[in-house]
Amino acid sequence: MERTTLRRRALVAGTATVAVGALALAGLTGVASADPAGTTAPPVSADSLSPGLLAAMERDLGLDADDARSRIANEYRAAAVAAGLEKSLGASYAGARVSGAKAALTVATTDASQTARITEAGARAEVVGHSLDRLEGVKEALDKVALRKAPKDVPVWYVDVEANRVVVNAASTAAGTAFLKAAGVDSALVTVARSAEKPRTFADLRGGDAYYMNGSGRCSIGFSVKRGTQNGFATAGHCGRVGTTTNGFNQQAQGTFQGSTFPGRDYAWVATNANWTPRPTVNGYGRGDVTVAGSTAAVVGASVCRSGSTTGWHCGTIQQLNTSVTYPEGTISGVTRTSVCAEPGDSGGSYISGNQAQGVTSGGSGNCSSGGTTYFQPLNPLLQAYGLTLVTSGTPTDPPTTPPTDPPGGTWAAGTAYAAGATVTYGGATYRCLQAHTAQPGWTPEAVPALWQRI
Repeated sequence: MERTTLRRRALVAGTATVAVGALALAGLTGVASADPAGTTAPPVSADSLSPGLLAAMERDLGLDADDARSRIANEYRAAAVAAGLEKSLGASYAGARVSGAKAALTVATTDASQTARITEAGARAEVVGHSLDRLEGVKEALDKVALRKAPKDVPVWYVDVEANRVVVNAASTAAGTAFLKAAGVDSALVTVARSAEKPRTFADLRGGDAYYMNGSGRCSIGFSVKRGTQNGFATAGHCGRVGTTTNGFNQQAQGTFQGSTFPGRDYAWVATNANWTPRPTVNGYGRGDVTVAGSTAAVVGASVCRSGSTTGWHCGTIQQLNTSVTYPEGTISGVTRTSVCAEPGDSGGSYISGNQAQGVTSGGSGNCSSGGTTYFQPLNPLLQAYGLTLVTSGTPTDPPTTPPTDPPGGTWAAGTAYAAGATVTYGGATYRCLQAHTAQPGWTPEAVPALWQRI
């Protein structure tokens, strides 16, 4: 149950309504419905995507601008449908992925009787032998062993939803087998693959347009965030510890790390001083900044682009979710594996799919000359861990010029991250949260039945 709850949070927390054509939040039946209330902010069209992002997708994915817009639109729809089907399929859900130039969605289940539900939602159904919960249980057992002592010569392990197995990448078969034995997992559910990968984090001591820790090391800003009235940004945990001070790209005093976790996870946030204004944008490095509209998590196979202070814009695809990786400093879990390249100094930087924030750069292997594999810390768990709100195109960053109209009384509030099962009051009624999300203006409990149930 806990694994399912955390996975669902990663899919839908912090979402904003993003649509091209008929895209909207997934309804409770597992079918992507029209706008859940008809009262949310206007949808964001793929036609408004940054020229810099489109150019990077053309360079790295071989897509012209029209193909890139079409693919992103399909990926948005796939994320909405997958989130709804995960909820409606329950224990039989076995993962989702997109594939091909059109980003066609495939959803797997262990229950053949559920295939009609999947196809009715607009996805291709696949019947497999193991549920996602079962495979993630195996991975969780491996994680527990690794967090006590990082395994030798075992750099990466993850759930491969396409293969319907757990994959352990190891320098040798013997090293992988020893890791499985130490965790006491069923080897019949695991594939041990030989790998020469040597992941590392991407912080370094070189100058650049980024931020600097204690006047020395350099990392990259992830996304602008708020905690109440305090402004700041999300970044990687390995970039600094609580109390570490930061200077901005201009070497002016900027802020202080307020929360940091590494290893185990790789996330942190920095509170900034009044000289820094949070903006809902990602640096496009001369090609036009990208506007951040929300943080709906993309599915396996989706396109994703990264912005970092060393290498600028690079794109690729999401290969696996909920991956564990061992760096020299220790093991982290829950990161997303991608085909995007990165280099030292890119750590903490932004991963974005279309206009939906995905996460912050953690580490990887290779470089942007020969290619590589990178891992990002998903953003939504970071926001929830520290009680942060993502600054989006719908977030006011300046004081209002006129007083707001008083809303109906209650405990519900826009900008708050709600977990599934949380209860609020609004307009004299009590509501239970059905899907974890960060509340946006207009997403009031009475208006969005896909997210709230009156009790």
